[in-house]
Amino acid sequence: MKPTLTGRVLIAPLLTGVFAAALALVPIRAVHAQSVATTPVDSIVAVVDEDVILRSELDRAVANITSQSAARGAQLPPKDILEKQVLERLILVRLQVSRAAESGIRVSDAELQQAISGVAKQNQMTEDQLRERLAGDHISYDEFRSNLRDELAIQGLRQRYVQSKVQISEAEIDQLLATQKVGGPEVRLANLQVSLSDDATPEQIAEAKKKIDDIKASIERGEIDFHSAAIRYSQASNALDGGEIGWRSYDAIPPAFVNLINGLKPGQITDSLRGSGGFQIVQVEEVRQPQAQQATQYRAQDILIRTSDLVGVEAARQKIEALRARIAGGEDFGKVAKEASEDTLTKNAGGDMGWFLVDQWGGAVAAQIQKLADGEMSPVFQSEVGFHLLKRTGMRVQDVTEENRRNKAREIIGNRKSEEEYNRFLRQMRSEAFVETRLDGAPVAPAPIPAPAASTH
Repeated sequence: MKPTLTGRVLIAPLLTGVFAAALALVPIRAVHAQSVATTPVDSIVAVVDEDVILRSELDRAVANITSQSAARGAQLPPKDILEKQVLERLILVRLQVSRAAESGIRVSDAELQQAISGVAKQNQMTEDQLRERLAGDHISYDEFRSNLRDELAIQGLRQRYVQSKVQISEAEIDQLLATQKVGGPEVRLANLQVSLSDDATPEQIAEAKKKIDDIKASIERGEIDFHSAAIRYSQASNALDGGEIGWRSYDAIPPAFVNLINGLKPGQITDSLRGSGGFQIVQVEEVRQPQAQQATQYRAQDILIRTSDLVGVEAARQKIEALRARIAGGEDFGKVAKEASEDTLTKNAGGDMGWFLVDQWGGAVAAQIQKLADGEMSPVFQSEVGFHLLKRTGMRVQDVTEENRRNKAREIIGNRKSEEEYNRFLRQMRSEAFVETRLDGAPVAPAPIPAPAASTH
């Protein structure tokens, strides 16, 4: 088993961004069937290595974005620009899914089902209600599952790449805590970017500055709202999301932007600021205070028997049931764990998992640990990696202020490094791939790939 918090980099738990996008019906190939005209003959709009993207796929994706924007009252850019933006997103998704498959990343049915349950729970629905919602929007449930599987594969690719590249030392955490206040209020932001190349001429810089200042003035006059302006004009990769960056603590925002944001109320916009990718304006959307600094922690011992191509489900189940019978007959749990467990993180400690938050070891463990009393052993249960036994040995409500501060500092450093590394990886993958776009019969140059979160870093 593997906890959510690793010693190397903190990965955002439970893929909440993926879930939100999935339920918002953003998946790239999801479709409002009624809004797309029937095309008698399909055509190719892009060749991506040995794969192709069809006009029908692009039309469905554009129709989906158009439908969402209409529901929000947002304004879209002209159709030709929108098509280029959506096509570039399709290309990047196709490349990432392909690279994930080549890297051996597979999304099991159990992982997919857990993700679907997470989508439903996050949006306060049952899974049946989720199906009804999708059907009401004319979206195939199989298509929804396929897109969500792709998103999970991409998340797996990102996590694997980041963990292989990003390391965070305790000294870095100490340095951040010594120089910045970590753990204060958080702010939800959106940004709009007018991009500039590294070798931009003075005339190009002046033109970009005028453009973003004119956009800001238009927003402030009430001619267009910020999210519609981001969709229409922004050249950042989060443009089609209305420029959404999400929640950030002030200590996770570069000082230059903190100085601009301080004192702004929700709905207000910063002055334009030039960064590494060009000129930006940022809107403050919401502000919230940090959550309580106490948490319920559990302690337990575990035994894991893994399933694999060589060890089938039934064989693994029978093996762990036999181990449980030995413990129930009086043998020590820790002794049996040292002898037979296949959990390399806990085996040598007699299965001791230490103190952990309820969801830190995954959903299957969380569901069991809350049912047990101290000293009680769980029935055999299954996760995506195999079969488990748990013995709960303690529960406490702990002041985790300092632990949270260190984890927050680790997350800040990890996010900064991982965004930089992964976007470098995306640019490299995009440049190395054979991509030919055929919108209007003519190839189109690829769009830049700036990091949406890192754009204010």
